[in-house]
Amino acid sequence: MPDYYPILPGAPLAPGGAEEVGNKAWNLMRLAQAGLPVPPAFVLPTSWRGRVAPDDEAALRLALTEGVARLEAASGLSFGGRRPLLVSVRSGAAVSMPGMMETVLDVGLNAETVEGLIRLTGNPRLAWDSYRRLVQGYAEVVANLPTAPFDALVAEAMERAGAETERELDHRSLRDLTLAMLERYGSLTGSAFPPDPKEQLMSAAAAVFRSWDAPKAQSYRRLNGISDAGGTAVTVQTMVFGNAGGASGSGVGFTRNPATGAREFYYDFQFNGQGEDVVAGRQKLRDNERLRLRLPAVWTRLNDICGELESLFGDVQDFEFTLQSGILFLLQTRRAKRTDWAALTIAADMVAEGLIKPAEALRRIEGVDLDAVARTSFAPPLPPSLAEALAAGMGVANGAIALDSEAVKRLSGEGSPAILVRRDTATTDIEGMALATGILTASGGRTSHAAVVARQLGKVCLVGCPGLEIDMERRQCRIGGTLLNEGDFLSLDGNSGAVYPGRLAPLTERPERALAAIADWRRAAAA
Repeated sequence: MPDYYPILPGAPLAPGGAEEVGNKAWNLMRLAQAGLPVPPAFVLPTSWRGRVAPDDEAALRLALTEGVARLEAASGLSFGGRRPLLVSVRSGAAVSMPGMMETVLDVGLNAETVEGLIRLTGNPRLAWDSYRRLVQGYAEVVANLPTAPFDALVAEAMERAGAETERELDHRSLRDLTLAMLERYGSLTGSAFPPDPKEQLMSAAAAVFRSWDAPKAQSYRRLNGISDAGGTAVTVQTMVFGNAGGASGSGVGFTRNPATGAREFYYDFQFNGQGEDVVAGRQKLRDNERLRLRLPAVWTRLNDICGELESLFGDVQDFEFTLQSGILFLLQTRRAKRTDWAALTIAADMVAEGLIKPAEALRRIEGVDLDAVARTSFAPPLPPSLAEALAAGMGVANGAIALDSEAVKRLSGEGSPAILVRRDTATTDIEGMALATGILTASGGRTSHAAVVARQLGKVCLVGCPGLEIDMERRQCRIGGTLLNEGDFLSLDGNSGAVYPGRLAPLTERPERALAAIADWRRAAAA
């Protein structure tokens, strides 16, 4: 088995498929072969996970060096050189585990290459924003440092600049922020941030391999019946920059609505941001409509890509994309997580569209309890809603407010349904999310990793709730002008995105059209 596989147009597919190179890299290989716009990349196969030890350090270094040489040839850039090549280092198991393992972006920056990136792009803001993202991500993933000290530096920088978001910081503020982060990294670790791009890459790859054994990844596998034996591959991909300003940005799209199954492009997008801004669930995303209005040609191309991906993979896809100065790149695609309601609707529609056969549709819904699939709403009359949020779930949820995972466990243990209310919901909350009956957050998007996982767990998840403020010391939250204590009841409507005080009575609807189609398939198969 080779130590690495290139992911380039015309490069062969890995003979062992996703089991050998992970689902992410396998799908990237298929995208590249189909002529879709994929940044040059290479993958260290899953077999490396058990070999990352001192005895194999030289072999790993050689594989990375050879793989980077392929990227340099494809891009015309140089890793650590005057025209700097930057890379992302991403995990990818054979079975998709959204947000459970780690990624390090912008690997290759230091005091010299940041100046080279400025010369190359003419964009000092892009260069310093990418450098501070590298330091912050490397500190968390590789050095295993807490995020709070670095988040505090970001907050201080925004306060000094009078900025509401990081995207409003200019290159001078970002340069000062990066230098402060480098200093904080040194004070917390007792050593300087590694300036050598090759050492950054080695350490990032080893850390991504280790993330297979992270507690949140272990919990996800346990909840989903996934074996611990497989391990992750590591994909090293040429950076493209959604944070380059202008017609640049990052997004996550679903080829159909993963909550309802409707045939529509379902997405989140952020101008002037990298992918982590969308999937991490820490920011409010407001640029969906702006994408369609400002870049109609890109919008049309994204809708076309939805059909191309479904034709290539034969199923609904969840894909990440980046625009760099108006040029579209696909960073990954995978089979979309979906609600049971959506699974039935999608199966029926894809058979009707001729994309799959009834036998395949029946195979895909084997694990769904057809008698339990229902969509719920609240019975009128309804009280005025406390807020309007972006619906990232189906159905409704009633429960007592819990402000962290421990409160969810306590309330659930007392026999009360709990709704997890957080500023943002990270995938580290997987244990609390699994026990909660619903999730409400102040920030994040419908396609963040946490929302995707919540949908797979069958939870109502409302994100980006305006006016939601949380006081952990007093165990209270405020939505608009209404003060609520932990233990008070809330009702979440995943269909409309409304949040109501108290406990409301639900109404139930069944997916009759899809159920009728399934009954017809079964009769035909039995005949």
